[in-house]
Amino acid sequence: MKRILTWIFILSFSLTAARAQDDATQQQINKLTGQIQDALDAQALQAKRITALEKEISELHDKSNGSGANPDDLQKLADQVQELAKKQQADNDLILKEIGKLGKVGGSSSSPVHKSTPSVTTNAAAGGSTTGGKENGYEYKVAAGDNLKIIAKAYRDQGIKVTSEQILKANPGLNPNTLKVGQKIFIPAPAQ
Repeated sequence: MKRILTWIFILSFSLTAARAQDDATQQQINKLTGQIQDALDAQALQAKRITALEKEISELHDKSNGSGANPDDLQKLADQVQELAKKQQADNDLILKEIGKLGKVGGSSSSPVHKSTPSVTTNAAAGGSTTGGKENGYEYKVAAGDNLKIIAKAYRDQGIKVTSEQILKANPGLNPNTLKVGQKIFIPAPAQ
């Protein structure tokens, strides 16, 4: 009897274990089935997207192979370009206007040299030459915002090769840190 009970116990235990294993297997099968379904749904969505893109590409291809660009599209593009050009011009005008205001308020440091051509003079009274003789050059009237570097650059821009050091040497006693508006300084002409 003990043997029969033992066999019954072993058999019931085996059935319970097999049933638990079947449940775990079924859960795995259900999980895999769900993942397969998700993959199939994603594949169907991708197929729809591909079809839509193929249609769009075909339409664009037909447009480009036709008579070229659509005249209405070209006119819209031309109008947009003209509008952008107008806005750019308005911005340029505004910038120039603001620069002009800044020049009036803070002094015009961007173009310190007067627009007239410098006049050639001889600097003998100020002892302009380091050797004590006469020196050819130009007389310059200091404007607001000027310093020796700006003045020298403005003359170089006009083709007169001069440095701020040369201007300082040609004007003994000139303090470059205290230039006054209206003050006349001598700009030496380059040696020929």
